[in-house]
Amino acid sequence: MSNPLLDISSLPRFDEIKPDHVLPAVEQLIASNREQLDTLLAENPNPDFESLVVPIELMEHKLGRVWSPVTHLQSVLGSQDWREAFKQALPLLTEHGTDISQNVHLQRAYAGVGASLAANACESQRSAVDHALRDFHLAGVDLPETDKGRFKEIMQELAAIQADFEHRVQDASDAWSMHVLDAEELVGIPQQTLDRAVDEAGQKQLDGWLLLLNYPTYDAVMKHAHNRALREKLYRAWSTRGSDQGDSPEWDNSDNIEKILALRHELANLVGFANYAEYSLATKMANSTEEVLEFLHELAARSRDAAERELSDLQEFAGTDLAAWDIAFWLEKYKQAKYSVSNEELRQYFPAKTVISGLFALAAKLYGVNLEQVSDVAVWHKDARYFSVRNSEGQTVGGFYTDIYARNGKRSGAWIDECVCRKKLNGNTTLPVGYLVCNFPPLDDAGLSLLTHDDVVTLFHEFGHMLHHLLTRIDIPSVAGINGVPWDAVELPSQFMENFAWNYAVLNECSSHLETGDPLPREMFDKLEQSRTAGAGLAMLRQLELGMFDFRLHAEYQPDSPVSALQMLADVRKEVSLLEHPGYNRLPHAFSHIFAGGYAAGYYSYKWAEVLAADAFSAFEEVGIFDLETAQRFRHEILEIGGSRDIMDAYIAFRGRKPTIDALLRQDGIQSK
Repeated sequence: MSNPLLDISSLPRFDEIKPDHVLPAVEQLIASNREQLDTLLAENPNPDFESLVVPIELMEHKLGRVWSPVTHLQSVLGSQDWREAFKQALPLLTEHGTDISQNVHLQRAYAGVGASLAANACESQRSAVDHALRDFHLAGVDLPETDKGRFKEIMQELAAIQADFEHRVQDASDAWSMHVLDAEELVGIPQQTLDRAVDEAGQKQLDGWLLLLNYPTYDAVMKHAHNRALREKLYRAWSTRGSDQGDSPEWDNSDNIEKILALRHELANLVGFANYAEYSLATKMANSTEEVLEFLHELAARSRDAAERELSDLQEFAGTDLAAWDIAFWLEKYKQAKYSVSNEELRQYFPAKTVISGLFALAAKLYGVNLEQVSDVAVWHKDARYFSVRNSEGQTVGGFYTDIYARNGKRSGAWIDECVCRKKLNGNTTLPVGYLVCNFPPLDDAGLSLLTHDDVVTLFHEFGHMLHHLLTRIDIPSVAGINGVPWDAVELPSQFMENFAWNYAVLNECSSHLETGDPLPREMFDKLEQSRTAGAGLAMLRQLELGMFDFRLHAEYQPDSPVSALQMLADVRKEVSLLEHPGYNRLPHAFSHIFAGGYAAGYYSYKWAEVLAADAFSAFEEVGIFDLETAQRFRHEILEIGGSRDIMDAYIAFRGRKPTIDALLRQDGIQSK
């Protein structure tokens, strides 16, 4: 029987793919790639781009198409079988990738191609070769064989430990629940959250309500529960996930954190970097650790006065000093009192399906693309959907899946990922396809999920990433879409897109009242807009705290006397944070972005890219946010280019100058306009 995972002639056959298909498919494909690579190098003594780089790109593209459904399914399905299949195959992929990156013969062949490329070679070809040569060096291709072997061992260990880190966070989250029998304990919590808690209790044959530790529930309780003790219980559960302060020692990530930091530092040293932060910057816009830290410190210094005023105003409003589990609640109350705006009142205007419809209309207006749901595409869950993307001439340019509702076993947070990367090689074209995943409130019995405005912003953010993936015009996969884009610039399209969620004309299309069908009233939007900067200074310091903690943790690591992650966090909080955090807080132990994702020594990228995004959006504000000439310039210079050219050169081509941080500070109300 053929393995459906190996069929890349169409979209993944999610109705047929099983966990036991994974290992055989990966083993077969890696063996085939190795044989093909050996033949390629043996029979091609003087390679050029077409005879060397194109076959390598095709091999990697196929491997990516086979592996992407595996990575995706182990993240969105609460299945131990899928997790085990992923864990079995991951070491093989890691070893294979390292083998290729450390192949001296392949590196020399790429160097020969680079030297032979004509001066008028297209940017994407030159970038693909330059990036590959950089990555050869970062993978230790120049090292002695003993050090190469150690580098490979480190990569294997890191892949396994980082996967285990994320699985422990998920397991700890899924295992926690709180059974409530007294309705008085739940006063203030939105009805949608309460209804879901009743359903969860019913599934366990329990009376009352069962609160789970997913983000929609946590967020609703922290913002709306009048019961301060309940807020602290949820805060404690959330801030101790995967730690020694959690419910089970088997989910404690303390050892994983230490191992990850030590291995990353050793890896960086092997290839000539003083620390992992320097190693990380080799693929980013920022030029040095000093530049990153100066950037973070400048933003902190320019935001601190505003944050201090905000905290003082909140505590005066609350009539008491505030703990970490009080800030979101009192900020919500403060917004209601000062601006007469309530997340719960706003939620009535944002059914998820209406928001999506309005978002698609915005994409059509800005970029001339039409998005239509396709019902006969196989998906992995009843809530998943597939959409086809067509240009103004009706030609299909790509597609994407959505899976936007929270459920047990699904990884928390929101993200996009590649399913298929764009490719046009040897006369054959493959269109880009992606996954867009969120964790919004599940559909109720009426088939509704009502979003907060924060949720709307999150959806716009992820859709910005998706447009970056889908609208690329680059034909070489390694530098198409989000590939090859510096990590501290990859958030530019997403954070840029968030700004449209703060525009009345856009929200008018994205809103429809649950009962009346009316769009969001202008006066309600005006209050929402006025509330935008409430708490912005505190939010800025919070993100800078995370970015500084991550970067310093990797930049200052000393193997002989490593500072613990908790001590580093305490040091950073002493410098940046205005809030006192309880001793049991274990933020690092569930910080998957840096310990399991791609943001190690790179979490600062959110703020770095937010500066770019605010500055870019100001170009639209100057001429009108639906200005087609500006939108087309942004599409052409930013969204379409992938990693084919220097991102600062591309930004200057769009904006006419380098970015400044002033637009972000004005946008957040931290600096006067």
